[in-house]
Amino acid sequence: MSPTRTAKSGAAQRLAALVETALGGPLPVRLRAWDGSEAGPPTGPVIVVRSRRALRRLLWQPGELGLAQAYVTGEVDVEGSLAEGLRTMWSAAREQRLHAPSPGVAELARAAGTALRLGAAGPRPPAPASQARLRGGLHSRARDRAAVRHHYDLSNAFYRLLLDETMAYSCGYWVSDDPSFGAVDAQRAKLELICRKLALVPGARLLDIGCGWGSLTLYAAERHQARVTAVTLAAEQAAHVREQVAARGLGDRVEVVCQDYRDISGGGYDAVSTVEMGEHVGDAEYPAFASALHRMVRPLGRVLVQQMARGTNAPGGGAFIEAYIAPDMHMRPVGETVGLLEDAGLEVRSVESMREHYVRTVEAWHRTLEERWDDVVALVGTETARVWRLYLVGGALAFEERRMGVDQILSVRPAPGGGSGMPSTPRDWYEGLERL
Repeated sequence: MSPTRTAKSGAAQRLAALVETALGGPLPVRLRAWDGSEAGPPTGPVIVVRSRRALRRLLWQPGELGLAQAYVTGEVDVEGSLAEGLRTMWSAAREQRLHAPSPGVAELARAAGTALRLGAAGPRPPAPASQARLRGGLHSRARDRAAVRHHYDLSNAFYRLLLDETMAYSCGYWVSDDPSFGAVDAQRAKLELICRKLALVPGARLLDIGCGWGSLTLYAAERHQARVTAVTLAAEQAAHVREQVAARGLGDRVEVVCQDYRDISGGGYDAVSTVEMGEHVGDAEYPAFASALHRMVRPLGRVLVQQMARGTNAPGGGAFIEAYIAPDMHMRPVGETVGLLEDAGLEVRSVESMREHYVRTVEAWHRTLEERWDDVVALVGTETARVWRLYLVGGALAFEERRMGVDQILSVRPAPGGGSGMPSTPRDWYEGLERL
């Protein structure tokens, strides 16, 4: 590498000036450009801009999405800890109240001039292949199927690499700090907790909406002898659950249906679960979803919703998540979800925050990703692997900083006379989970 350039003519100095104008404050991290020049604080994470193409991409797509595009393509990288780099940026934004004002004509002209001098001017770079491309009306059945396929049909082999043996792709429940208590134990504790909250007994009918790879479906059928109808839109997931049902001899207890929740017929279930699926329903559609939960469960039957939430003044998923991970996702503060369930006629009996549990869960997935990096790259390619690295690191940080949360909301469909059938102090929910 050529000696570090510090002259004002270096690309890093020119880029730093643009960034500071955009942020409305000093550059919080060190910046290294493709010509070897550096600018910014002497310590901490280093943002490496590997090519002029990254600058061109950011000119055409400023903000979070442009940065994400540059990162997943490798045009921008972080030297050192990606988590520390993101944490530094977020901390600076909070403490210095940095902002990204809408650029005026003068700012745009200055940015274009800098790009021209650096040789970065040119046509808009195409979006990375890993970015979602959805068509059709928002939350139409066809668009929702495409959104699900984008994320969950990546391949069962990929999720087997990333997840533990339960194949549970949702927040675990970390009831022990013992080093021997790992991700698979946290998932089993979560599954048992859900079954206890739903009061499942042998023969109880459970509707599992958005069943994923069947972790709850299989656990409820095996451990609690429930009769489960498992619903998913993802063909890869449905195939996996059916394979597991056959392998475990659960064909008389489990039915797997690959369909939209809006097409579920029947009702009278003793319990209904929906684990981290409600975020994908949509804002305008959620009241109808809540009404469907009420309609599908019998009087005195219970409904458990485990769902991600955003902070009251936080954006939730953001442009990167919506473009690469969960297209059309909508998160709301947990209080709004409680209100919508109550409006549908359900009585909310318990709300349990699991935000800190998700930090540990996502960090466990990230460790697995890094440990199996070469296998992941061989399976899905470097670009998709970098998407997941950014997703998991950024997600853990969002939960850590309370920009996002996750909650278990237990409700009941009251009897006509108002009874709930619920115990006043359900202490047995939590007993012995660490020993599963």
